Amino acid sequence: MGCKFTNIAPTPHQITSECVNFVDRSIIESAIIINSELINKSMYIASQKHKENISEYLLYMWQIEDLIRANGLDIDKIKANIIDKFNLDPAREKEMVEWYESLIDMMRRENIEKSGHLQLNKNVIIQLTDLHLALLKDPRFPEYTAEFYKTLPYIVELRAKGGDNPDGEIETCFNALYGMLMLRLQSKDITPETQAAIRQISRFIAVLTKDYHLDREDKLFPPEEQ
Repeated sequence: MGCKFTNIAPTPHQITSECVNFVDRSIIESAIIINSELINKSMYIASQKHKENISEYLLYMWQIEDLIRANGLDIDKIKANIIDKFNLDPAREKEMVEWYESLIDMMRRENIEKSGHLQLNKNVIIQLTDLHLALLKDPRFPEYTAEFYKTLPYIVELRAKGGDNPDGEIETCFNALYGMLMLRLQSKDITPETQAAIRQISRFIAVLTKDYHLDREDKLFPPEEQ
């Protein structure tokens, strides 16, 4: 069964448990292994995405976390299953191995061997959340506010399924996008209703991403009128 949103607007949004859990650990791991060729040379792609598209960077790094878990946090397995297949020159191979080793070390020190996200990735969520709240409070950004409120019903329903300590609004959106990515990697059926919901979440995150990069260039918030 694919991830499914039911009773999409105008009736209240109801999201099935499959969409909250998205995919179990075995599916995530097999999807990441299938996709390993796409995420080779990871550190170079991560650096580029961090500069160009912070949201793609975050989803990419979540994939890297699960790739590491799929290989048992074992650098020898990562080297054999991924790095060695692409015949990197010795200098780049050494750099790549050290990058994965540093991530493995951080995952162990932060006790996220089985699940969860690295603090460096949590920091991205914090930065995006801070910007999100600033944009909502600022009357100069009505388009952003409008896009958020179009997305809010989906966020509310997803968070309602999150138990006593649901993730924040922005992380909930990324959880939805990552879950959809995993379903697509597994060629799972995706209902039209779910696709419509993910399109709206994607539109909202795209606006936030654009504003994030403008803010990093000090081009987002114009001086207050005197």
